[in-house]
Amino acid sequence: MLPGVRVTGGLLPARYVGGAALSSAPAHTPLAASGPRWQTGRVNTITPVLGDITRQDVDAIVNAANNAMRGGGGVDGAIHRAGGPAILRDCIARFPHGLATGDAGWTTAGELPARWVIHTVGPNYAAGQRDRGMLLSCYRRSLEVAAELGARSIAFPLISAGVYGWPREDAISAAIEAITGAPTHLDEVRLVAFSRDTHDAVLQKLSEWPPEVLTYDG
Repeated sequence: MLPGVRVTGGLLPARYVGGAALSSAPAHTPLAASGPRWQTGRVNTITPVLGDITRQDVDAIVNAANNAMRGGGGVDGAIHRAGGPAILRDCIARFPHGLATGDAGWTTAGELPARWVIHTVGPNYAAGQRDRGMLLSCYRRSLEVAAELGARSIAFPLISAGVYGWPREDAISAAIEAITGAPTHLDEVRLVAFSRDTHDAVLQKLSEWPPEVLTYDG
């Protein structure tokens, strides 16, 4: 962990900030974190978060869904439980045939603080699905959907890094690579980790990222 960085109220006050001006009328006003920041050209802020993705006060949260789009375990189950039955009803209506690996689509967020849930299906590394391009596509497609919705803030879990078994260090690298390389602009992207060791690994990876992409901004 970086010197002087501490966790307060479930948010790590470290942000990775881009050069574009903040929107004067964002779709939603999230609870902001403060502290050390890194600059990147497209996404205004990347914030590592230690906590529960279902409690993120952002425009959209991303669900690590499965192909069936009918709920499941892990993050998927937690989002459906916290958001209530409206999410499943919308999944059935919008995705009658499920969702392809690497793709993304949105539903209502039900009772969650967010306005939308963006569902994406990551590759199952443990089952032999090891195409890194599919993992990158999950982040890129989610950001595209967020832009289509007019979202200005979004929170991601580490896609495929749970029961799907994608190696954690590469899962973190893929997330940062996709987010910093996306052509869309959002005011804030949060990377939410449930465990402290994963959260610390995200922060460490951000601090090691090439300075021409992420620049420390105090």
